Amino acid sequence: METFETIAVHAGRAGLTQMGVHALPIDLSTTAPLVDIIEGGRDYEVLASGHALPEGASTVYRRLWNPTVARFEDAVTELETWALRSRSGDGASGVQTVAFATGMAAISALLLSRVSLGLNHVVAVRPLYGGTDHLLASGLLGTEVDFVAIGDVAAAIRANTGLVIVESPANPTLDLVDIRKIASAAGAVPVMVDNTFATPVLQQPLDLGATFSVHSATKYLGGHGDAMGGTVTTSAENAILLRQVRAITGALLDPQTAYLLHRGLPTLPMRVRKQEETAQSLANWLKGQDGVKRTFYPGFKECDPEGLVASQMYGPGAMVSFELENGFAAAEAFCKGLQLITHAVSLGGVDSLIQHPAALTHRLVAAEAKPGEGLLRISVGLESLADLTADLERGFARVTK
Repeated sequence: METFETIAVHAGRAGLTQMGVHALPIDLSTTAPLVDIIEGGRDYEVLASGHALPEGASTVYRRLWNPTVARFEDAVTELETWALRSRSGDGASGVQTVAFATGMAAISALLLSRVSLGLNHVVAVRPLYGGTDHLLASGLLGTEVDFVAIGDVAAAIRANTGLVIVESPANPTLDLVDIRKIASAAGAVPVMVDNTFATPVLQQPLDLGATFSVHSATKYLGGHGDAMGGTVTTSAENAILLRQVRAITGALLDPQTAYLLHRGLPTLPMRVRKQEETAQSLANWLKGQDGVKRTFYPGFKECDPEGLVASQMYGPGAMVSFELENGFAAAEAFCKGLQLITHAVSLGGVDSLIQHPAALTHRLVAAEAKPGEGLLRISVGLESLADLTADLERGFARVTK
């Protein structure tokens, strides 16, 4: 079987030669011709019911199916199942990806699909992305949630529990979760892993026992800060429910955006590995700076006491967080002192970003789960280590000014 790097280049590109094209085609059609009323009606019913497009059928309407989006979905599936296929050949058969307009649309659709089955209780392990945390805590989609420690997952399961939610590495302190243990503790309850920070390059949750692997494709998958989307990779049976929700809520990924996200995948392994290399050096450098209370990075033994980077990942990743001793005032001054690293939310792009989670992405999280006021999170980009270090020195200089 080909390497992950080769798969990333060619994933989702089947049939292009037969079409006489080399670049990915973009189909912007909002509607599609129908053979006749009877066949058109059948095609509509199949797609509106959440099934994949049958061969030779009309796509009917973009809200139901789009070939450009479908190519991107196929590509993500190939990446998310690479380990499964490498080990067992057909072990990934039946796995599908469903793409959405945003990462939060993907998570919302997943929650709605479970609620539709009468399984509205969620067990969640913090920390989580602030948007996910707030969505669960608000009960906006008819869910009930118990936020629990890793060791309390099994005890929190109820008859109506429809989902266990974890992130690993988690946002923003990069906590690691043993996905195999969580899947075992959950029993028959499906586990959703937000795989955004790790990407399929470093971790493939379905290979570790998870049922759903979710991405904010806006981040590393697209990788250039110019395209927004979300994906859920899961079994064909679960994908049917997700496509039903997508069709009725209209949360379909735009084909132009699907093209941009797909275009980002061939460089994903190279980007992630280079960013990871720089992040490791930056994390070690930050660890030795005056005024830093603690540095969070999965590559540090104290941040990975169970050895999960070695047992379930292929590397520690390119996210680094650190806590300044003098809290919010220091964090605010630090960000103002930067000239190269952009002060902005989001992550996973080619340029480095820094943000203050407590004031931004985790602003609406309950007080007991909110990150510290001195915590800053860096998404390490592709700039040189020397230039990034020099910019961080400017931040520290501003703090001590």
